[in-house]
Amino acid sequence: MSTLAPRTATARLSTLDRWLPLWIGLAMLAGIGLGEYVPFVGDALEALEVGGISLPIALGLLVMMYPVLAKVCYDKVAAVTGDRRLLVSSLVLNWLVGPAVMFALAWTFLPDLPAYRTGLIIVGLARCIAMVVIWNDLACGDREAAAVLVAINSVFQVVAFSVLGWFYLAVLPGWLGLETQGLDASMGTIALNVLVFLGVPLVAGFVSRAVGERAKGREWYEETFLPRIGPWALYGLLFTIVLLFALQGDQVIAHPWDVARIALPLLCYFAVMWGAGMATGRALGLGYARTTTLAFTAAGNNFELAIAVAIGTFGAASGEALAGVVGPLIEVPVLVALVYVTLWLRPRLFAA
Repeated sequence: MSTLAPRTATARLSTLDRWLPLWIGLAMLAGIGLGEYVPFVGDALEALEVGGISLPIALGLLVMMYPVLAKVCYDKVAAVTGDRRLLVSSLVLNWLVGPAVMFALAWTFLPDLPAYRTGLIIVGLARCIAMVVIWNDLACGDREAAAVLVAINSVFQVVAFSVLGWFYLAVLPGWLGLETQGLDASMGTIALNVLVFLGVPLVAGFVSRAVGERAKGREWYEETFLPRIGPWALYGLLFTIVLLFALQGDQVIAHPWDVARIALPLLCYFAVMWGAGMATGRALGLGYARTTTLAFTAAGNNFELAIAVAIGTFGAASGEALAGVVGPLIEVPVLVALVYVTLWLRPRLFAA
């Protein structure tokens, strides 16, 4: 074994990746400034909505997800689906633990603010199928496992989102003697969200690898094509963040104390879910890569769906919609920070 200490994972990150928190902070500020000083931008984005999805935001998400899904070695996916420990633990964390944790935090921190509380519960029900592939990739998680888990989350999202919304907003509060609320989220809206944000880039990534490897071989695809398209994942991420905050940044500016109150349970939620994923993966002996994937798929949320449902059900100016907007405001920098924490823990918790 070499006596030279290996470089840390963070040292191997590109300049673009290493300074990602700075770029994200600037993108947030740029979006808020754009929405504040160019007010017609928000109206233009809303005018370009189809089925509750803003087309420019959808474009940003597609650009963000395509390079990561193009990197997936789809011939290795079968090995992931055979890992029952990973699949079962992911389902439990995402669809049993996650919504229950958010419900408990929302009622604990916001008992006097029903609109924000409902918005947070909706965020907790929307499991991540988009940006998690970015966080997973930056933290050197298992790319193939991430593709499988987001696909499973997509199927469950279409089937379970409305049912869980009914349970956590109407049934469980009634059992506990708390205030109840309704949720109108059609299966069509959820299915369209999944199709746009996951289906299109997943198919594009699969076709790219199949055609590229068949035409020029795996070596060319891995060493020439992927490095060229790789940076576009972060370009798409930053573009999406600018548009999101241009669309809703005025609400963030107008309600700073409310944003702070919404942020606290979100901070707790991301920390608890990421920690639960890391602890579960390590206890099950999944190894660093799959433990990382488990942690980030558990911690991330599909804020695009949460915002769309909140706006469609309660209106764009509602407290529920504001809670949905605060979701990415907190999630993006927190999960970027957790990427660095995960990389720091890698040599300390995992032998290989």
